[in-house]
Amino acid sequence: MQYVHGMSPETIAQLSNPASTEVQQMMEHNIIGLLGGLPSQHFDVEITTNRENLGRLLASAMMSGYFLRGAEQRMAFEDSLMSAESVPEIE
Repeated sequence: MQYVHGMSPETIAQLSNPASTEVQQMMEHNIIGLLGGLPSQHFDVEITTNRENLGRLLASAMMSGYFLRGAEQRMAFEDSLMSAESVPEIE
């Protein structure tokens, strides 16, 4: 938790807003899977936990986020390479 408290508000805002909707959807799906989500429209869902388990959830979400960000950057890099290869050479 000290790690999160030590972050600047700008960093937290940047990390809270993924660059793509695909990453955001994957993070939501991952966290719902970790919590064992039930559809809220049919159930009155309330989740309680202790500080230690909440820290573990945060750590898991952060690791997933780092992994997804790396995958997103790799895809963007590969896309830029593919588009560079498709540009005809000027002689």
